[in-house]
Amino acid sequence: MGSAATAVGRPKTLFDRTAEWDALAAFASDPRPGPAVGMVTGPRGQGKSYLLQELVRATDGLYFGAQEAAEAESLRRLAEQLVRHTGEGPPPRWRGWEDALEAVLALGAGRPVPIVLDGFPELVRQSPSLPAAVQTICHRLRDAGGPNRARVLLCGSTMPVMRRLLGNAPATADFRIEIGRLDYRQGARLWDIEDPFLALQVNAVVGSSPAFRHDAAGEDAPAHRDDFDAWVCRTVLNPRLPLFWRASQLIEREPDGWDRALCHSTLAALADGCTTTGAIADWLERPATDVPHILALLGDCGLVDATPDALRPDMTHYGIAEPLLAFDHSVIRPHRGELERQNAARVWRAVRPAFESSVLEQQFARTCRAWVVGFATADTFGAAPATAAPGSVPAAPGKTSFDADVVVRGEAHGRPGTLLSVGTARWNEVMDLPHLHEIQQVVAALAERGEDVSRTRPALYSTAGFSPRLRAAEARGELILVDPERLYNGV
Repeated sequence: MGSAATAVGRPKTLFDRTAEWDALAAFASDPRPGPAVGMVTGPRGQGKSYLLQELVRATDGLYFGAQEAAEAESLRRLAEQLVRHTGEGPPPRWRGWEDALEAVLALGAGRPVPIVLDGFPELVRQSPSLPAAVQTICHRLRDAGGPNRARVLLCGSTMPVMRRLLGNAPATADFRIEIGRLDYRQGARLWDIEDPFLALQVNAVVGSSPAFRHDAAGEDAPAHRDDFDAWVCRTVLNPRLPLFWRASQLIEREPDGWDRALCHSTLAALADGCTTTGAIADWLERPATDVPHILALLGDCGLVDATPDALRPDMTHYGIAEPLLAFDHSVIRPHRGELERQNAARVWRAVRPAFESSVLEQQFARTCRAWVVGFATADTFGAAPATAAPGSVPAAPGKTSFDADVVVRGEAHGRPGTLLSVGTARWNEVMDLPHLHEIQQVVAALAERGEDVSRTRPALYSTAGFSPRLRAAEARGELILVDPERLYNGV
């Protein structure tokens, strides 16, 4: 679409999302003739619906949110919504979606107007012919050559799901945007937290999803570091608040046909630290062939992400993309009955050590990798970092295998980039020379396997600090040290 669009005022209540708002507003107000179809995707809880509702409010468009219903009920609801919008009644009785779309898209006869169908996958579940109807009506209006400027926005889950629903439609969509997760620094600002250590703790529980900040947590944020435990008990472990149930709803809202029990168990395995298909299969006591399918389903909906091992091309590491989902499967789900009986403080005291050793450790390592690719500069690693991933060095005969939490590579074109750094991340553990020696052993093992380590710098990441000897080595330029302050405010 073109760029000569009317400016649309940004809502004062919108946190961040400047680029996303500007792109949506430009599409919705593009004055060129002819209808256009846009796709809005992204994981649940990231503010897609809120953005679209505000867009419709700012442009006098039409918003329709899907509910679980039969096709006839959805069409009646849309008819009632159209009447409320136009003030012209009574509600029409449509024979199907082609009739409905023809009537709704007529709103764009005189000006650009956004028409939002939110929850598009649910509407397609009710009416499998809906994607074809959207294309048919838009093609008909384009071929007629009239002044229609309807801007249809189809909103749903992540792109793979929408691509399957729409068939060839993504290839002809005029506009696509993904409303992704806010990064961890944005998450700290969202929660009004300035203490980096506290921000890491909160991020490991609720991540950076806007939906969990306001609606679900009742505007309650931890006041300071010593308030964290009490905050967990009064919010995410409180069955009277929606936040307690949000994670399970992320699974229950996904399409029919899922083996939800296996989904939950797979997420529990991931939360427990199993990151490869083999480890997950062992945890589930299932054949390894059962695991890839369920990981693909969870990945399609943005709940699980896959990261190639930085040192072994044949290995992939999986992780839970939404921190609240990991917290739920590590803390809430195993103790839901007791928590529903209002025993949050006792449960939290019992599970907090496991939370630190599993959920916090994993999330801290993920945050360190996010810092590398999102905020660290070329000066830090000697070149611009392109990727940061876990890495595994298999054991040679008679030797020990090694794992690294943060393996940094530079730019590459179809092959592994220069190995810039190998690092380990530890939550609440003061690091000293033995940690450095361990990383140096990894680098030496890689050199023996033929890896070019001439530009590789050891790195240590810790929330509890570093010994004076490590600080002295850092001053000599021998390694990289990263603490919470640097993660949130440094490069």
